[in-house]
Amino acid sequence: MSALCGVCFAQTPAPSAHISNIKQLTFGGQNAEAYWSPDGKRLIFQATRKPAECDQMYIMNADGSDQHMVSNGKGRTTCGFFLPDGKHIIYASTHGADAACPKPPDRSKGYAWGVFPGYDIYLATDDGKILKTLTDTPGYDAEATVNYKTKRIVYTSMASGDLDLWTMNIDGSNKKQVTKDIGYDGGADFSPDGKLIAWRGNHPSTPETMARYKELLAEHLVTPMKMELMIADSDGKNPRQITNYGCASFAPAFTNDGKKIVFASNKHNCDGRKFELFMINVDGSGLEQITDFGGFTSFADISPDGKKLVFVSDYQAKERYEFNVFTADWK
Repeated sequence: MSALCGVCFAQTPAPSAHISNIKQLTFGGQNAEAYWSPDGKRLIFQATRKPAECDQMYIMNADGSDQHMVSNGKGRTTCGFFLPDGKHIIYASTHGADAACPKPPDRSKGYAWGVFPGYDIYLATDDGKILKTLTDTPGYDAEATVNYKTKRIVYTSMASGDLDLWTMNIDGSNKKQVTKDIGYDGGADFSPDGKLIAWRGNHPSTPETMARYKELLAEHLVTPMKMELMIADSDGKNPRQITNYGCASFAPAFTNDGKKIVFASNKHNCDGRKFELFMINVDGSGLEQITDFGGFTSFADISPDGKKLVFVSDYQAKERYEFNVFTADWK
């Protein structure tokens, strides 16, 4: 998904016990969802840059050099990730349904994300050659991440008729449905050992919210401002909710020891568009705030060696709706 923020103005960050030596890698435009390669030497991310009219997939070196597009420039892309060999990538794209960018969500419906039915997940080489379409069911298939140990992909799909989590092998085989509760389940991440998954969930609990969810879903929309973090075994067993803020908590990323989760939330003002990074134990205890930029900060990912954190923020943005990729030393 693209960044949640509407109008956010970054301020000088307060000191953090966990990050230092912040470095900005992109400058201008809308850059989002940067994730490390298995060797920690590169990052894959999505960005809207001319001549493209909506998000395309890019790869750059870990120091920000050699930024180049690896998607085909058609449709809209999201959620890129390296495969375990470091030579292949996956990402979701709508280009198979239409070469043009999908129409943005109708804001008269309120603030909503478009879960465009044209999205499918593609396997490609790291220089952009598409090798295979990994999903082929009608409707939305996106938000994929990969576990390098088990070589499984977790992703969000409409294959069941609802927005559920599924897993599959990195070649697209052995697809299994993981969640079944009515509501949106997405943005999942595996623990490093592949035994757990964490994700953002929004499950309507009243007749009114259920009706609203189904009404929006029929128009390929979801509202993202009320989401909680969920965790379960990687097969979906033993699910439990680990936040209860009544806000938008999302983009979970496990720490390398698998004991904690870094995530973004607007928990200090549930109706606001200011998001910071937080860290929590997998049982929901021990909440810590990681950033205090005063704007929008999200999409954290810890490098394979545990020494770096990559994230997206409007910190030091020069224009409205500008989001950049940053790295920092991680402690």
